[in-house]
Amino acid sequence: MITKTLWDTAEGGKEIFKYRITNKKGFYVELSSLGAGIVSIVVPDKDGKAADVVLGYDKALDYMADGPCGGKCPGRYANRIAKGRFTLDGKQYELPVNNGPNHLHGGPQGFQNQVWDSRIDGDDVEFMYYSADGEAGYPGNLKVTARYSWSDDNVLTLTFAAVTDAPTVVNLTNHAYFNLAGQGDVLSHELTLNASEYLPTDDTLIPLGDSEPVAGTPMDFINPKPLGRDLKADFPALNYGKGYDNCFVIDGYEPGQIQRAAELFDPLSGRVLEVLTTQPGVQIYTGNWLTGCPAGKGRTWNDYDAVAIECQHFPDSPNHPDYPSTVLRPGETFNEAIILAFSVR
Repeated sequence: MITKTLWDTAEGGKEIFKYRITNKKGFYVELSSLGAGIVSIVVPDKDGKAADVVLGYDKALDYMADGPCGGKCPGRYANRIAKGRFTLDGKQYELPVNNGPNHLHGGPQGFQNQVWDSRIDGDDVEFMYYSADGEAGYPGNLKVTARYSWSDDNVLTLTFAAVTDAPTVVNLTNHAYFNLAGQGDVLSHELTLNASEYLPTDDTLIPLGDSEPVAGTPMDFINPKPLGRDLKADFPALNYGKGYDNCFVIDGYEPGQIQRAAELFDPLSGRVLEVLTTQPGVQIYTGNWLTGCPAGKGRTWNDYDAVAIECQHFPDSPNHPDYPSTVLRPGETFNEAIILAFSVR
């Protein structure tokens, strides 16, 4: 069952709608047309007790230009592009710089801060955004859809599609923050990654180039490990970001093929989140700067209270020809999927 309600109105009069998809077991997700975002995911624990397992705010407009980018779909290019510059087909493009010296999540007016068109389509909710040529400095008129489906087995599937009329670059993800306990912090949550390598970065979180093995470092999540175990280790990647804010290379990546990216487990509630994707990387961000973000859901949010698991292409790919390409050309369709499967054990 899907319900649609008017949540608020953005500057300029654009209406923000909230959608609730409820499955046959009574568990539900809530979505917003602001940023094509995930507002709530309510699922049971090992005793059958339901709780909301994503960070969120009470007011629709608190999601506008929030620092954490809570639950939304950033773009045109999620993550960072070094110095806000890239060259495509011999032409250099300049983008707004909004994260130190770099361009982050499409800039301050990125897709996450736009009200998307939206509709109910059968059992799914679809959000649509038209990004004009030159918006935030990107070339090409881009048409984007983000489609959500929610199963009776508590599996949320997000599929992206995009087409352009001129060569451009695209990188799309969802920026939901998870706390499977529904309370406290996530430092005792156990994370497993299908990633034997990660991308080292400079101190502005731009990849240096080649990936490196996680073995023997605090970046190793091949076997389940509490997020807090090595969070404060004296290691460059952790020092730069005050915790994890790094892209891991998913093992076995093949374009268009769904691969297991991550598993998050909360021993307290018994909730499990399995994350699968068609994308080559997964950015793990342990909410290192959540303090001060808008309050919501009966609490204020502090650093490390939730973790983002962002399936995406690699940061700064337009400036690294050896990375999987993020170039989209006329006649092609950008198609990627992110699957969030919730269970208990």
